[in-house]
Amino acid sequence: MLYAAFFFAIFLLTLGLLLIPLNKKNQVKHRIEQLMSENKSNPRILLSEHEDKNNKESFRNRILLPLWMEAKKSFSKRLPNKQVEKLDKQLIQAGNPFHMKAADYRMVQLAVMIGMTILSFFYGLLLGVQGASLFIFLFVGLVIGMVLPRHYLKMKMAKRKKLAAKELPDFVDLLLVCLEAGLGFDAALTKVIGKQEGVLAGEFQRCLEELRLGLSRKEALIGVRDRLEVEEISVFINSVLRAEKLGVGMVQVLRILSSDVRERRRQKAEETAMKAPIKILFPLIFFIFPSLFIVILGPVAIQLFHQFHK
Repeated sequence: MLYAAFFFAIFLLTLGLLLIPLNKKNQVKHRIEQLMSENKSNPRILLSEHEDKNNKESFRNRILLPLWMEAKKSFSKRLPNKQVEKLDKQLIQAGNPFHMKAADYRMVQLAVMIGMTILSFFYGLLLGVQGASLFIFLFVGLVIGMVLPRHYLKMKMAKRKKLAAKELPDFVDLLLVCLEAGLGFDAALTKVIGKQEGVLAGEFQRCLEELRLGLSRKEALIGVRDRLEVEEISVFINSVLRAEKLGVGMVQVLRILSSDVRERRRQKAEETAMKAPIKILFPLIFFIFPSLFIVILGPVAIQLFHQFHK
């Protein structure tokens, strides 16, 4: 009961924090509508309300935002360059969640660590834990705060790579059709990007923008390969670069590559299907079999117990 009350209080606190901005917007809207209905002949009141709203926004833009940028700037100066490059690469591979940079991610990680530590401390006090056990709670909260942002980042990276690998066969097929219709490689990419959405389309859209800014095709395609780091996409880009270097027909290369990508997808599907019996073995043993034994052998066991008891 104590656990349920604690988590219910956390849920209500989170819900209240999320509803505060919405409630303020509704209050401002209701107040403006009321003033417009009561004071149509006196626009000064409406003007003062509008000025107050602008003052609130300017307070955020003039004070809060510069303070945040200054803290971010001072925090980014303390980060090593290698660590910044590594984090920027991981954030790019994750799709730039919340448009974060390396300094933003580190500040969020630090905030989560402090928040989870404080939350664990109050949770330990709520349970009546004292002494060394309370330090264990603090340590667990600190570890969770360190691991949680990293796990989120790795999860976003894995999801993005999985989506890119899933989109590759259709992308290669559409690109092959456009090339067979007589378009050049860049024009075919533009056509495919206009017809398809997803991770690959966004990455190759960035590739085309880099080409327009003056990068070579090799550098732009290598950038796509480094941002995704998927085996199938690396094979695709290496094949395109090799065909361009050797002067081989792009249509022929993509036709072979399309069949190879489809074959790789079929092999992965078969591999996943072969893993399914092993994955289902543990739930079968620990959850399904005990239930079946209880249903089937339970009445027999009860009857035997009554017989021996007599």
